Amino acid sequence: MELINGRYEIGGISVLELCREFGTPLYVYNAATIEHQYKKLMGAFPNKNLKISYACKALTNINILKFIKNLGANLDTVSIQEVQLGLKAGFEPHRIMYTPNCVNIDEINKAVGFGVQINIDNISILEQFGTLYGSNYPVCVRINPHIMAGGNKKISTGHIDSKFGISIYQLRHLERVVATNKIKVNGLHMHTGSDILDADVFLNGAEILFEAAKNFKDLEFMDFGSGFKVKYKTEDNTTDIDELGKKLGSRFDEFCKEYGRDLTIIFEPGKFLVSESGYLFVRTNVIKQTTSTVFAGVDSGQNHLIRPMMYDAYHHITNISNPNGIQRIYTVVGYICETDTFGWDRKLNEVHEGDILALHNAGAYGYSMASNYNSRYRPAEVLINNGQAKLIRRRENIEDLLATQVEINLKKKKLML
Repeated sequence: MELINGRYEIGGISVLELCREFGTPLYVYNAATIEHQYKKLMGAFPNKNLKISYACKALTNINILKFIKNLGANLDTVSIQEVQLGLKAGFEPHRIMYTPNCVNIDEINKAVGFGVQINIDNISILEQFGTLYGSNYPVCVRINPHIMAGGNKKISTGHIDSKFGISIYQLRHLERVVATNKIKVNGLHMHTGSDILDADVFLNGAEILFEAAKNFKDLEFMDFGSGFKVKYKTEDNTTDIDELGKKLGSRFDEFCKEYGRDLTIIFEPGKFLVSESGYLFVRTNVIKQTTSTVFAGVDSGQNHLIRPMMYDAYHHITNISNPNGIQRIYTVVGYICETDTFGWDRKLNEVHEGDILALHNAGAYGYSMASNYNSRYRPAEVLINNGQAKLIRRRENIEDLLATQVEINLKKKKLML
């Protein structure tokens, strides 16, 4: 989003015009930003066998999936429903990785039926899988390297107390299960967390995966997950993708020589691709001053963007309607019936009732974690591509809230006197 000639624009389109046309609250995504991030990551790794798999749990609108597919990416999914969305978006089954956790074998069987790449993260399911399929259906195995990493304990997934992955200390047990059931392991996978700054975290995890790989002779790829840090605050540091590409790319080439053949290196970014592309635009309903705080109350809440309340996440806020106003301090809150805060004590250009505010970096885990809490409707979504704004999800209405409910006839009981 840029301020040009006194107005905020995305891809050459006025933000205020977008809000007038599509209403608020409104999610808007800029396709050019997604493409830029994809090319940046692809360009950082010299390896000819690099594949990017978009972690679609970040944002699953089918138009976003189609756009990312057309860039050349594969798809990383964590549920059978995401697998189905990927197939609906046109991804070929072999381009979809299915990495669930804590599901039963029935869901795994459904994924086998779709023909996608399976990634199993616990020994119990791996044993069941081996009994059913043996060497007839190759499988990837997710390893827990016991590395604490990530910007928040809720999004750290590779430590010793995590539910994700098969512990590296269970490697001997894993090998026995694979050998006994004649399972063909065609990939190894790890993912340590999100918002990782230090490239050495990836390198340390890679060494653990390289060591484990020596025990599996049928590997075709190694998947190093993601977790790249994006910029939420102006002063934020981000993961040095170029440094990571040089260091890990070089080490991966060395490992392939040791292993005896070239393997594919995979990363599965979600937030890195879509976070900075997205904005949530909200309208100011009321300015409310208490004895200690000036609140700007808006027509949205944690039902549309839960990250500030769930993770204490920071999202920059801009007053779109008053780009040149003097700055005052506001706490921006939502309309949900509990403490529901987007930002505490923020310096914003003076806010008036009716002003449009923008919450930045809302492309990842914004709409995908949205709900109908308080029976509120979820907002519309718009994609800007090649200078055009297209509605890619309409705003919900009361019929949507009732669509899956089944009304029954509740007869009153007669009172016995």
